[in-house]
Amino acid sequence: MSDTAGQGGQRTGTGPDEWSPDERSAPDEPSPDEQPAPDHPSPDEQLSGGRLSDDERRKRRRERRNAAHRGAQRVLARPGFLGTLRERLALLDEARALDLHDLDQPSDLYGDGIVEALEQRTAGLLGKEAAAFFPTGTMAQQVALRCWAGRTGTPTVALHPLAHPEVHERNAFSQVSGLRPVHVTSEPRLPTAAEVRDFDEPFGALMLELPLRDAGFVLPSWEELTDVVEAARERDAVVHFDGARLWESTVHFGRPLEEIAGLADSVYVSFYKSLDGFGGAGLAGPQTLVDEAKAWRHRYGGTVFQQFPTALSALAGLERELPRLPEYVAHARVVAAALREGFAAAGVPWARVHPEPPHTNEFQVWLPYDADALAEAAIRQAEETKTALFANGWEAKGPGLAFTEVYVRAAGLEWTAADVTAAVAEFVARLTGGAGT
Repeated sequence: MSDTAGQGGQRTGTGPDEWSPDERSAPDEPSPDEQPAPDHPSPDEQLSGGRLSDDERRKRRRERRNAAHRGAQRVLARPGFLGTLRERLALLDEARALDLHDLDQPSDLYGDGIVEALEQRTAGLLGKEAAAFFPTGTMAQQVALRCWAGRTGTPTVALHPLAHPEVHERNAFSQVSGLRPVHVTSEPRLPTAAEVRDFDEPFGALMLELPLRDAGFVLPSWEELTDVVEAARERDAVVHFDGARLWESTVHFGRPLEEIAGLADSVYVSFYKSLDGFGGAGLAGPQTLVDEAKAWRHRYGGTVFQQFPTALSALAGLERELPRLPEYVAHARVVAAALREGFAAAGVPWARVHPEPPHTNEFQVWLPYDADALAEAAIRQAEETKTALFANGWEAKGPGLAFTEVYVRAAGLEWTAADVTAAVAEFVARLTGGAGT
């Protein structure tokens, strides 16, 4: 049966992480800790001397978590956007030292200069004719798919119900761009070739999020991906990749970026989720599509007067972070195995790392405890030991069951497997009423 996305069907929660570099963190969206206030006073309520609203409770927890993370000496990832303005400005100094662009050239105006240089670099990395810079991925993908809708003659876009536009963008596809999303599968994975071939409604574009973040940063095998793309082609549909985290997918696929992106007609990539830039997105594809996309970018209000800080930070990320992503992925697998072993050694009755092994440098951890208890234990561990094992929030998935996301980046490379298992023991002690109580 087909599953057509409607306004009433959108999930309003934002997932477990409270500092993820994602559009889900926009201030007009709900915070990730969506559980109702507990019957007993939380630590923040005890400090305030009274009951807090759910919004205030989430705000205070987020502030505590971020403060604890900033103060921690050991973390698995230290995203730049949690830093101070001074620290963020230092990224521009680093970019200057890397000699990424001729800084004696005139600054950019409405997308020329350094912005064009970034577009050319992006197109080259992805093996596409051209690329356009956008201020957000939300805008880039709406523009891409409405351009394809004009070419295919149908506004229907097949995508996963857990895809970012369906969960985190307030129905922008339909409400803003007149697109009609349909769901090929509801399984927590990318659709199969058979599901695409047998889907009972016509569609003009198939959008694949690689990796599918809300299913656990999961990827298909290379053979599965090529089969799905072929199945879409058999239906005369174009293929668009939501590649917000495509940069780190090369290890799993065992293929270079250019070959992966070559399967799709168009590709969106983020310059800040993995590359730690100030923001921004790239849309790559045929020259004619990109030319039209730039016209729509103007109509959507995305042709910004000057964007040199963001463009320069993106170039710095491509230079500094992109080559290191395979190392992060490899070490994430070490961390994931150590987490599983650590929870078993600590006597936790059930724990799961998903996927195992991780497909990228990001994965989920599931534990059989209340989300509020897990969140409090994680914050206390960071505050008391200066080690932040779990820096993201926890999302309840049923009574006594919750999950969080774990990211492994440069800071995490310092952790050995023994470091991870020791940190797990400290975390479990706080979770079960041991240390610090």
